[in-house]
Parts: sequence; structure tokens; C-alpha cells
Amino acid sequence: MNHHPHFDRRARLTVTLGLLAGLAALSANDWPQWRGPQRTGISQETGLLKTWPQNGPKLEWLRKDIGSGYAAPIVVGERIYLLANQGLDDEFVQALATRDGARLWRTQLGKVGNPNQQPKFPAARSTPTFDGQFLYALGSDGDLACLAPDTGEIRWRKSLRADFGGKPGTWAYAESPLIDGDVLVCTPGGPEATVVALDKRTGAVIWRAALPEADEAAYASALVVNAAGRKQYVQMLQKGLVGLDARSGKLLWRHAQTVSKFNANIPTPVAREGTIFSAGAGTGGGVVHLTAKDGSVEVEPGYFSPKLPTAIGGAVLVEDHLYGTTGQAMLCVEFATGAVKWEERALGAGSLLYADGCLYLHAESGEVGLIEASPDGYFERGRFTPPDGPERLRPMEKSWAYPVLAQGRLYLRDHGSLWCYDVRASLPR
Repeated sequence: MNHHPHFDRRARLTVTLGLLAGLAALSANDWPQWRGPQRTGISQETGLLKTWPQNGPKLEWLRKDIGSGYAAPIVVGERIYLLANQGLDDEFVQALATRDGARLWRTQLGKVGNPNQQPKFPAARSTPTFDGQFLYALGSDGDLACLAPDTGEIRWRKSLRADFGGKPGTWAYAESPLIDGDVLVCTPGGPEATVVALDKRTGAVIWRAALPEADEAAYASALVVNAAGRKQYVQMLQKGLVGLDARSGKLLWRHAQTVSKFNANIPTPVAREGTIFSAGAGTGGGVVHLTAKDGSVEVEPGYFSPKLPTAIGGAVLVEDHLYGTTGQAMLCVEFATGAVKWEERALGAGSLLYADGCLYLHAESGEVGLIEASPDGYFERGRFTPPDGPERLRPMEKSWAYPVLAQGRLYLRDHGSLWCYDVRASLPR
């Protein structure tokens, strides 16, 4: 087939401009997906406060009308994107202004999934994903949508239940869609399409991984891992951690040691090169090492302990140390060996992120802490409780939403409330 040279140049220019537009739409200080720019819980921002005043940093604004849910926001440019629900029949994604939290648009996704779950926490729980051009959101009932970020208009949609025979766990769908280049990866669960890869532009199926164990979906979010000579998607399912070949969806390996004894497989794994840390509530945490052998991937268990971080909020890997919480305490763990460097009860279980030398902890109690990220000990640099928090409607319910840091502001969500704090060390001139 002969190519017309002018057509080729135009096509290349169109592709290049599209890529540049996507890159221009995301800055290094945005928080465009679950656990930040690289899904690691780590921000590259600097120039942030090293200590907080007694009552916490400056509160920029508080909105109490954003809807229910445990979902964390994302922040891109001058917009915040967030899932929420009003009652059980209306789960939606919304855009808010970073300036004051005012709502810019609202688009319904579907109903709240598994409303009769036990223990009962039916609510929106997934974090949306922004790829530089479009917004992707997954409702708790399995309603997956690609939306225009300026208007909330739905470009395409799928149902993980209807289109893929999806089977979520007890507490419905909670993962955040993974965007890898032109591919969207998500986890319907069940025997037909345990994990799927879709064309992010159209929703068309690239592959379905129908795993032999016919796993239900769990509540963690998938990662891209390059290890053992293979690009893989690593995901925690109800029956264990799996690695899938990114190109074909073929199952490369499985590891079940850290499956939660309560079927609460919630923390997103942490990966560095060929080592992956995973954890499950009531069971413990540990690593596996991935190596190439005879054209396949061999999985070798490393350390494991019931005393390592297992809390819902996951863990972050800063240089050579892993920081996370158990049900009672915060820990610093040597990533290579699993040795606990220190343990401190302080704020108890929570979700945490890292930025500019410090850990930002949103505790399940609702308190917020600033802790120096140091293997030498627990050094707390500030603590406060956001004002005017929501009433707890159910026993066992806690502050579960992940904290978000973007453009010098810390965002905290708890059901109908969203707080925005200025955590910059100095104001720009």
C-alpha cells in the first residue's frame, strides 16, 4: 500500500499535537489519579510547611454539600473531580472549582452497588482518573464512563456487570481505573472477564483475562509493573495478588499469602522494580520477588509478617523505607528486609501520602497529622482535627477517604464534607 507523504505528515502532526495537549493539561503539581501522579502516594511538590500551627494550616474553604461517600478527589489545574452519592439511587461524578469548591457540573453514573452489604457501608468509593484529555470514573455498581472534563458529557460507558458478567466483592466496586497509554485496565471480577483491558478512546475490548480461579473483584487498584523482562498489570483480587501480561492479559503469576482473612483486600500494592509489597486486613503484609526464568515469570515469596502495615490507607515507599499503619499504629519498615525500624501509636490507622520530606496522615479517627519521613524515629510536626465534621451514621464507620495534595493545597474528604487547606511554606509573590 502506498502512503501519501502529505497525509503521513499531517497524521504525525495530529498525533504529536494530541500528545502535547495531553501533557500540557497535566502539571507536575496536579494529583490526577488514585494515590497521585504515579499511583505511589508520592508527590514531587516542594516549598511546603515543615510544621503546622496548633490548629492546623490555614483553612481555605469547606464545602458540606458534595454528597456522601468515601471516595477521594483528584485535582487537575483549576478543577477537582470527585464521586459521591445522594441516597442509593444516584451515584454521580462532579467537577468543583479549586478556588472555592463551587460545583461546576454533575453527571449521574448509576446506582450505589450492593446496597444490602454487611457490614453496611453502601456509598461512592472510587477515585476518578484523568489522562490529560478525558476523565474516567467507575461507580460502585460497576458503571464505567469516559467523560469530557469541561462539561461532564459522557463519551462512552460500560457496565462491568452487564457487559462482562462482573462479580464484585461484598462492598461493591471500589477500584480506580488504570490508564496506561491508550489502554484502560479495570477489574470486573468473575469467570468471564476477571480483568479487562479496553481502548480508552472508545471502550472497545482489547483483551479479557478470564482467570481460572474465577476471582471476585477486590477493592485495590491495579499497577503497571515492569519486572522479569515483562510489562505487567499487577492487581489484588479476592483470592490473591496476580500479575498479567500487559499485551495479552495472560496470567503470569499468582500469590495468595496476603489475602485478608476478612475478605477485605483493600490496600493497593506497592512495587519497586521486581519487588511487590501487598497486605490484607487480619492477615499481614509481605513481599514477593519477580524474576525471569525460561521465558516465564517466577514469583518467589520474601518476608511476611502479621505485624506489617495492613490498614485500608495503604503504604508509601520513600527511599529505602515503607511507611504505613496497622489498626493501631504507624510503622516504618525497611523495604529490603521487612525489619520494623519504629512503631508509634500516635494517630492510629489511616491513609497517608508523602511530599517534601513529610508524611500527611488522614487518620480513620478524622485527625490529620504531619510526620517527618525518617527511619530514625517518629517525629510529629503538627496535628489537628478538621472542624465541623460529619456525624457518623453507622457503627464502625470511620474517615476512610485518602488525602490529596495538589498545588500547595491539602484536600480532605469525609462524607458530605470537603476541606481545602493551604500548606505552602510561603505565598507566591
